[in-house]
Amino acid sequence: MPDDIAAPPALKGAALIKDEVKRLPDRPGVYRMIGDEGEVLYVGKARSLKKRVVQYAQGRFHTQRIAHMVDLTRAMEFVTTRTETDALLLEINLIKQLKPRFNVLLRDDKSFPEIVIRREHAAAQLRKHRGARTIKGDYFGPFASANAVNRTLNTLQKAFLLRSCSDSVYESRTRPCMLHQIHRCSAPCTGLVSLEDYNALVDEAGDFLRGKSRAVMAKIAGEMQAASDEMEFERAARLRDRIRALASIAQEQQINPETVSEADVFALHAEGGQACVQVFFFRAGQNWGNRAYFPKMPQMGADRSDEDPEVMAAFLGQFYDDKPIPKLILTNVEPAEKELLAEAFCLKGGRKVEISRPQRGEKCRLVEHAFTNAREALGRKMAESSAQTKLLAGVCEAFGLEANPERIEVYDNSHIMGTNAVGGMIVAGPDGFQKSQYRKFNIKGTDITPGDDFGMMKEVLRRRFGRLVKEEEAGEAPPRPDLVLIDGGAGQISAVMEVMADLGVDDIPVVGVAKGPDRDAGLERFFIPGKPYFMLEPKSPVLYYLQRLRDEAHRFAIGTHRTRRSMEMKKNPLDEIEGVGPGRKRALLHAFGSARGVSRASVEDLLKVEGVSAPLAERIYGFFRKG
Repeated sequence: MPDDIAAPPALKGAALIKDEVKRLPDRPGVYRMIGDEGEVLYVGKARSLKKRVVQYAQGRFHTQRIAHMVDLTRAMEFVTTRTETDALLLEINLIKQLKPRFNVLLRDDKSFPEIVIRREHAAAQLRKHRGARTIKGDYFGPFASANAVNRTLNTLQKAFLLRSCSDSVYESRTRPCMLHQIHRCSAPCTGLVSLEDYNALVDEAGDFLRGKSRAVMAKIAGEMQAASDEMEFERAARLRDRIRALASIAQEQQINPETVSEADVFALHAEGGQACVQVFFFRAGQNWGNRAYFPKMPQMGADRSDEDPEVMAAFLGQFYDDKPIPKLILTNVEPAEKELLAEAFCLKGGRKVEISRPQRGEKCRLVEHAFTNAREALGRKMAESSAQTKLLAGVCEAFGLEANPERIEVYDNSHIMGTNAVGGMIVAGPDGFQKSQYRKFNIKGTDITPGDDFGMMKEVLRRRFGRLVKEEEAGEAPPRPDLVLIDGGAGQISAVMEVMADLGVDDIPVVGVAKGPDRDAGLERFFIPGKPYFMLEPKSPVLYYLQRLRDEAHRFAIGTHRTRRSMEMKKNPLDEIEGVGPGRKRALLHAFGSARGVSRASVEDLLKVEGVSAPLAERIYGFFRKG
C-alpha cells in the first residue's frame, strides 16, 4: 500500500459486531467479546449465534452496562456447538475459567467436604473427603462446612464404631487404640470384632446416611431390648449409647424436612448493587448445613446490571460445574431458561433433575427460611464492606498511596532456631481476608544462616515477585499487590527493597511494621523506604486494622511452621531405606511393632518377615547402625 494512502480504520463496538454478524451461522454456540488489551469482556451462549449477536449491533440495549460493554468491544470469538445445551455447558466452563468483567461470577467455588466409607480394605474406613471422588467407596454429602462434617463423623463413630485410622496404622496395631477405649471404634484391627460383624456395622452406617435412620434406630432398639431381656446389661447400655448418638444428629439440625429427602435450596437477595445467595443442603432427610455466597455483580453506576432470574441462572450453572447435582433444586427465583438449565443438569448428572420454585407447603417454608438468611447475610456483608472501605481509605492516607488498596499482601517468617523455616503470605482487601490467596514458602536456600530472618524474607520475596515478573513477561495478568506489609523494621525493609529493585518491581509500595518497645501492641512503628519511621494514634481504627493484618500473617506463618514440624516428627526412618515400600513397611511394622523395634532386630529376624530378602535385610540392619 502506498505511503500516502491511509489504512482503513479498525472497526470497533457496534460496527465491528455488525460486520461479524454477516459471517455467523444460524446455529447454537458461544461467543466472546474481547476488549482493547485482549481481555475477555463477556461470554454468552445462544440458540442461534446470528440472531443473538445481531441484537448487540442494533443498539437497542436494556441496560447501560450492555451499552458500555458493546462500546469496549474490539474483537469477537465464536464456537459453534451441536445443541444449545452443549453451548450452555461450554459457556459455564469459559466463565469460570476466564472470569469476564461483565458476567455474573461465583467468586467462592471451593469444593465441599463429604463423608466417604472407604471400601478398598477388608475393614472399611470412615473418613472425611474433599475433592475428586478417586477413592473406591460410598460417598455422602455435600456438607456445608468442615465443622458440619466433623460433627457428623464424631457422631457416626459413637453410633457405629467404625475405624478412622489409616491402613498403615491399622496393619501395625497389636492392641486396641484409645478410640476403642472411649467407645468410638470396635477394634477390628485386633479381632475384637469379627469382619462379618464389622461389615454389618458398616452397612448400618451406610443405611443411616442414605436416609434410613428410623429403620436403623429401630433395629438397634430391638437389639437393646433383647440384650436387656437376656440380662446382658453392659451390651444393652452400649446399644443405648449408640441410639443416643444417632438421635443427637436430629437434635443438632435445626431443620429436618419430612417431605424432602434430597435437595439443595437456593435463595437470592439483591440490594444496592450487591447480591447474596444462601444455599442449604438436605440429604437423607437431614439438614447438612448452609453457606452464603456473594457473587460478583457487573455494575455501571446505579444501573441494575442483571435481573434476578439471570443472576440465579448464572449462579446455578457455575455452582454445579464441579459439584454433584441433587434430584431436586428449590429456588426463590425461577432461573432464566429453567428448562434448558435442567436439561444441562440431567445431561451432566446422568439422571433427572428438577428445578422448582415452590409456592406452598414445607418446600416453600424451606425456601423462605433460606431467603431470610440471605437477606440478613447481605445486610451484614454491606455493613462490613462500608467499614472496610473506610479502613482502606485510612490506610491509603496513612501511607500516602495513590488510591485505596484493593490487594494487600502481608509477609512473615516462622522457625525455631532456624529449623523447619517457612514464610507465609496472607492477602486482604475490600472483602476482608482472602484465604484462598494465602501462600506458604518452605525456605530452601542452602546459603542462609539458620535464624537469618533477613535472608529468609529476601528468599520469600524473590520467589513471589520473581514469579510475578515471569508471568507478566509471558503476557499473563497475575495478581499484583497495591501494598506490601513486612513484619519488621528498617533492616527488613532495606533487605526487601534490594530484592524488589533487583526484580524491577520497586514501584510497589512496601511498608515495614515493627512492634514498639517491649513489643507492646499499640506502639508500632511504620517504616517506608526513604522516610523516617512514624507512629499512628494509639486508638486509631486504622492501627487496629494493621495490627489484625500483621497478627493474621503471624498466625498463618506459625501454623504453617507447626504443620511442617509435625510432619518432620512423624517421618518414619523406614521411608528412607531403599527397597522398603508401603507393603514391606507394613509387614515390618506388623512384625516388630514400631521402627524402633525394627532397628533392634537382627538380620535373621528380619529375614523371617514376608517380602524381605537377604540383601534387603542387610540393608535395613546396616541403615540403623551406620552411625
